[in-house]
Amino acid sequence: MKIALLSRNAKLYSSRRLIEAAKARGHSVQVIDVLRCYMKIAPNCTEIHYRGKKLEGFDAVIPRIGASVTFYGAAVVRQFEMMGTYSLNESVAITRARDKLRAHQLLARHGIGMPVTGFAHSPDDTGDLMKVVGPAPLVIKLIEGTQGQGVVLAETDPAAASVIDAFRGLDAHFLVQRFIAEAKGADIRCFVIGKKVVATMMRQAKVGEFRSNLHRGGTALPVQITPEERRTALAAARAMGLNVAGVDLLRSADGPVVMEVNSSPGLEGIEGVSKVDVATQIIEFIENNARPWRTRTRGRG
Repeated sequence: MKIALLSRNAKLYSSRRLIEAAKARGHSVQVIDVLRCYMKIAPNCTEIHYRGKKLEGFDAVIPRIGASVTFYGAAVVRQFEMMGTYSLNESVAITRARDKLRAHQLLARHGIGMPVTGFAHSPDDTGDLMKVVGPAPLVIKLIEGTQGQGVVLAETDPAAASVIDAFRGLDAHFLVQRFIAEAKGADIRCFVIGKKVVATMMRQAKVGEFRSNLHRGGTALPVQITPEERRTALAAARAMGLNVAGVDLLRSADGPVVMEVNSSPGLEGIEGVSKVDVATQIIEFIENNARPWRTRTRGRG
């Protein structure tokens, strides 16, 4: 197969591993910087151009799109889809997962465990917004934040009210969530491919930090998940429509709750901790699904 890997940096661990895994199984891979693509959109004429040449003949595309380029990246993926190329994660699924509000609404709609969440822009009654979610401590996060940025833990009601008022002053959309204290600064990353959780790891926040992101000093550890956690991770990926997802869970007193569903989960931490060859399993999934998908779509209309 001829595979397009949408990545802004071919030297990143995840990109390198996917290239290696694809080539090891006899496929050709072209790394494409999504922001360097430009598109022709016309009736019965759908094209993508890159560095002066038309992109064509690809059997599958692997989107590795950073949060900061979601809008344009999803448009490029959608253009590939219009050209009949199989996408590992479809454009609509990527945009669902990247929109924190939409993602939480989908989780709630499907009855999937998640922290009680409030959403606001400029609430007239800060106190009532807090009452809707519950008493402090509360986590307040900007919709646009990624990798732990724009996330604040308010340990008291007055502190929460101050943060909410500050975010109102930024003219920003934000979420207010119940803090899951019993998780003790740890979350679980479940790596989902298709209908399976293929690898897991626990991320433990460093002392004095409630965010467990590895780049913020968190540590990654092996973990065994429960059947309920496995079902929750699979249900969350399915609710977004993602074939490949990193589902982040917290262990709460009421069972597993989903914090985030990542449409471009990194491979370095999960492969290093779990010792699972995740990259090869991704390529195998594409092999098993790209050709049947193309056959089905040819028969439409």
